[in-house]
Parts: sequence; structure tokens; C-alpha cells
Amino acid sequence: MNRDKIIKFTSNRVWRTYTGGKLLDQIEGNEDPDDSNFPEDWIGSTVEARNPGRDKPGEGLAMVEGADGKPIPFRELLLSDPKYNLGTDGDGVQELENIPLVKYLDSSTRLHFQAHPTSEFSQARLGSPRGKTEAYVILDSRAEVPEPYIYAGFQRSPNREELKGWIESQDIDSMEKCFDKIPVKPGDVFLIPGGRPHALGEGILMLEIMEPSDLAVRFEFEREGLVIPEEARFMGRDIETALDVFNLDPVEPESIDEEFRCQPTQLLKTDDGSILEELIGQAQTKCFGVKRMSVVRSALREENEFFYGVVVEGAGEFIVDGNSTELKKWDRFFCPAGVSSFEYKSTFGMTILECFPGKY
Repeated sequence: MNRDKIIKFTSNRVWRTYTGGKLLDQIEGNEDPDDSNFPEDWIGSTVEARNPGRDKPGEGLAMVEGADGKPIPFRELLLSDPKYNLGTDGDGVQELENIPLVKYLDSSTRLHFQAHPTSEFSQARLGSPRGKTEAYVILDSRAEVPEPYIYAGFQRSPNREELKGWIESQDIDSMEKCFDKIPVKPGDVFLIPGGRPHALGEGILMLEIMEPSDLAVRFEFEREGLVIPEEARFMGRDIETALDVFNLDPVEPESIDEEFRCQPTQLLKTDDGSILEELIGQAQTKCFGVKRMSVVRSALREENEFFYGVVVEGAGEFIVDGNSTELKKWDRFFCPAGVSSFEYKSTFGMTILECFPGKY
């Protein structure tokens, strides 16, 4: 790996139990863009997708070019030089568990109702080091969807036995009445803690940042004619274990913003008006961090840890030790821990979302 360069990623589309991806096709310049069961692009992923019934080992793992020019899993490249890449004096295995899973997600339909375990639940009950607290940064929505929305938390919570009965009978109408639609627009940021039931509405393009696992309780079994296999509904466990995942405390409508919406905090403003903001920090979660760098012309930066960068507006350059890497809108890259000082430059402006590891 060239120590004066960031690592740029190519597309890494992953099969899911819902449809979308037309906007991702357009971003990638594919002919005849269309929605399919590949609505997500897992950016530099070190996590394998869990798709029971779909036999494709290694799906979800990002591939990059190795020292010999042949493709290798990105996680192998990271572990080949853990001090430089991950900032550790150890073997880097523990640090891999702290790398967030970062995705482009483009939905054409409302996603299944689901809930994810917390880290504590995963460690105690599932034999997994991480749960799946997740965050959304809304990037765009489809013109044919005039009022994009998400569901987050039950505003009118059932008790455990009521929810169990609805799941067993697939009473979707009763489930949906527990939620209020939360309107979203580009630039909005939400944090969905483990345990909270939720669903993403149709027609939304977003960057999703989450703990590095693919654990989910999918308590709605069918959407748009696609039936989720039994082994994929409750993480391979029984319904009682699945119900233990839920946080059933109601989130009253007037408390939704306080519970789920994240407000940016300004960290830096340069002479030319470039602004660095913290979107998600330790005050919100220990699972990952997210910053937004809005570059007017130039921004000098110093960081002491690795991060994933995603260009969501404009274009420019990433410069380290005099070496420049071109950045275009929708580009995604990895900046190693060993790159402690760098500069963003742009002629017409550029916005980068930076996703940092968890601090457990």
C-alpha cells in the first residue's frame, strides 16, 4: 500500500430482502438503471452479509488490490499493516470489531419492520461482539415520493404478548399503527439505538453507518411479494429471544426529535468559510462517530485515527505530503490512521462525510 495515498473503493453491491438501487445504478453509470434486490453498496466492508438461503460466501466483504496486483479482501490489507492502517501496536483484530459498517442505501419500497440487538445483548445472548445501533444521513429522495419518511421507535407501544401475537399472525396493520411517520429531507441525521423497532420509508437515498454486524429481527415476513426465510427472521433463534431484543418503551411524538434526531456541532471554521461539524459523537453513542467537512476552497486537517470518507457534494482533491488524489461526487475512500495531516482542496466546493470507529 502506498503510504501517501488514500484507498478508494469501487462498487460493492449486496443482495437484500427488499428492492431498490436504481439511483446507485445511475451513480455507477450503469446502462438501463433499475431497481433490484441489490439496493445497498457496502463501502470498504469488513463484514460478511447474512442472507440465509442464499449461498454466496464472502458476500458483503469489500475487495481491493493487494501488493501483487491481485484482489484481496480489504480486511486482509488492513491487517497486513495494523499500525499504519488502524493505529494499533497489536495485530489489529480487536480494531476490526470497531470499524463501522458504512453503506449507500437506496430504497424503492418501505423496508420490513425490524429491530437490531444492542452490543450488550449480542455479547450476552448471541455470541457476537457487536450489535447494530445505526445512523442515517439522508442524501436525497425520489421525485415520485413527495413526503419521504422513516419509522423509529413505537409511539404507541404494545405489550410483549400483543406484539408476539401480531408477529405470529402477521397483523401488519396493528404493527404500523404503533408508529408515526417521521418526515425526512436531505441533510437530516438520525441515530437509531439497538432495540428500537424501525423501518425506512420508500424512495430514500442515504448513507447508513452502523455497528459492524448484520444482525436483525425482521418481524414483518413479507414485502412486495418477497418472503423472508424463517432462519432469517429471528437471527436463527426463537421468537422469545427475538422479543427480548425490543425496547418497548414508547417514544411519544413530542420526544421523537430528542430521541432520534442529531443536531450538528461546529468543530472548525477556516478563513475561507470551510466548516467541520460533528454529526454524531460520544455524547450520542460509543458505536461510531460521524463528521461533515464542508470545503469552500481549502481545509487543512489533522486526525489521530482512521476514517471512511464519502463525497456527497461537489468535487476536489485529498492531499497528503504533496500527493493528490482526485475526489468526485459519490466517491468513497479509506484514510489510514497513519495519515495524521492532510488537506482537502476544491474549486467549486465539496462536502465529505467522515465515519470514525467506535470507542467501546
